Amino acid sequence: TKIRFLSSYSRRTWCLVIGYQILFLLYKVPNVKIDISRLRAELEGVLKKKKFNTLGISHFGAISINRIPGDEESIKGHNTRGAYWTYPDEKGKEVKRDQTIDESKYTEIVPEFKNTYFEEIYNLLKSKFKLGRVRILLKEPRSTLSWHRDPEPRLHIPIITNPGCKMVIEDVAKHMPADGSVTITNNTKYHNFFNGGEQDRIHLVACVLENPFEKTIN
Repeated sequence: TKIRFLSSYSRRTWCLVIGYQILFLLYKVPNVKIDISRLRAELEGVLKKKKFNTLGISHFGAISINRIPGDEESIKGHNTRGAYWTYPDEKGKEVKRDQTIDESKYTEIVPEFKNTYFEEIYNLLKSKFKLGRVRILLKEPRSTLSWHRDPEPRLHIPIITNPGCKMVIEDVAKHMPADGSVTITNNTKYHNFFNGGEQDRIHLVACVLENPFEKTIN
């Protein structure tokens, strides 16, 4: 059997197609760099005082950074999770899961995060983007999310990760390194995230209420 290699023209075309896909699925925010060593040090302190809210759901864990002003209930229960859509079985019928959340109301830093580097990052991101909920999200080793879509894009700052962690949006898989970079992912498209490593993956994740991918297209 002969193996047919792509011509240089075909390779360039293929690279352009992949680049085009990535452009409308992931956006690396320019001119923003986070001090990951400092963030990791603060995370260690946070995890000594707080536990991830799991809701009893396998492979899910969240710690809220912001809330509805004065409303402690806004960061409890399923308010740490939120609505999404998925195809649960072979019938191929899309269904909605969990409860709808008014992201725009989440404007106050949780008191425990006042005067911390998390608050500095939160204020920096708010100056650049219209944000909803901001959470520390856990993905346990050898686990994956469902194939689903969300109401809005998500901003990611990886804090702890490994090469086996991949964001998969439609047909594009991408690893986001914990190097201080900030990436917005188009979670309005069908996607999942899997952690194929043997350590926890922890990201700081914000809901982005103005879709940068629609602006790019327009």
